[in-house]
Amino acid sequence: MNHTNMVIFAGAGPGDPDLITVKAMNALKTADLIIYAGSLVPKAVLCWKGEKTETLSSEDMDLTRIIDTIREYSSKGMKVVRLHTGDPSLYGAILEQMRELEKFNIPYEVIPGVTAAFAASAKMKMEYTIPDETQTLILTRISGRTRVPDSEDLEKLASHRSSMVIYLSIGHVKKVQAILETYYGKENLCAVAFKVSHPEEKIIYTKIKHLVKTCEEHHIVRHALIIVGKSVEAGITPGRSGSSKLYDSGFSHGYRTAEK
Repeated sequence: MNHTNMVIFAGAGPGDPDLITVKAMNALKTADLIIYAGSLVPKAVLCWKGEKTETLSSEDMDLTRIIDTIREYSSKGMKVVRLHTGDPSLYGAILEQMRELEKFNIPYEVIPGVTAAFAASAKMKMEYTIPDETQTLILTRISGRTRVPDSEDLEKLASHRSSMVIYLSIGHVKKVQAILETYYGKENLCAVAFKVSHPEEKIIYTKIKHLVKTCEEHHIVRHALIIVGKSVEAGITPGRSGSSKLYDSGFSHGYRTAEK
């Protein structure tokens, strides 16, 4: 078979069509077929597709069917875009798809996207890395139907007390709350970011001890991040955090000499 066109794995961003990259937008415009993750990627993002572009939702497709469809179109010299939510490299299950394409010598490339953690921080006007407070951001999930390695157990990661964004874990929110209470404190703030950048978006600040209650009150059972760490409170508390050395007039670096 002659696979003349590169298959493209593209990040759709968190939901807002304007938060897709220019490169991914152009790929959608010129695609013959877009296979999109229909359970997560809103159809609004497909506004960038070409007039004659076909679209298929993969929500009821298994790996074999996805690959067979890509092979069929690719073998005819047609351009296929595999559109994933957020950034494809994060909980995107793209590695198994790429390995299958390699078996059939089908060339591919990956276009990154904006993940929900960064769309949320932008909306919340917060910085995950705060001078003298926290310089580490952990993106993780709690163990559920998809197991998490013991070394990455949420309790072990929470013990660092860094900025942390917990994906795909609202279904286990009681366990998440218990762990966060232990390491971050019951009275400290966390945030629940629901469908960030979608029309239904909600950003809810709550004390960790009220996390379960907050999710219940707002009927949040999926499609939400749990964000925790000193960065959450600093983002809504004026004067809460320190300043970086980068723009400190008394700090010299390769491009500027400190003022005396």
